[in-house]
Amino acid sequence: MIHRVLLSIITSFAVLAAWGADNKPEITFANTSYDLGTIHASGGTVSATYTFTNTGTAPLMIISVSNGGCGCTKPSFTKEPIAPGKTGKITIHFDPSGRRGELNRKVKVTTNAPGKRKTLTFTGSIIP
Repeated sequence: MIHRVLLSIITSFAVLAAWGADNKPEITFANTSYDLGTIHASGGTVSATYTFTNTGTAPLMIISVSNGGCGCTKPSFTKEPIAPGKTGKITIHFDPSGRRGELNRKVKVTTNAPGKRKTLTFTGSIIP
């Protein structure tokens, strides 16, 4: 009798594990790079918006978006879970004040999807 119960429990866990293996979120971006063009250092904050879709089979969560290594870059993003087939947005706000020259920044996106972090880039040219 005890063997049947143990076998039943083990089988149940195996079925759940196999079912969960196929039930994963996946983030797919429409575009991972953005060209801000020529921007004026005194022109105020500029923004780049990246739209993504959850192409997986489980809810997708954005855990974090890095600031690109400086205080001049501030991300905002969809905080609630994104259902399979639904879309969300990540917007990067960049303040060019006190900067000039070529701009080439990267931000890293961490989600609950399997695999490594995604990288978003934005470029441009800052003039005084």
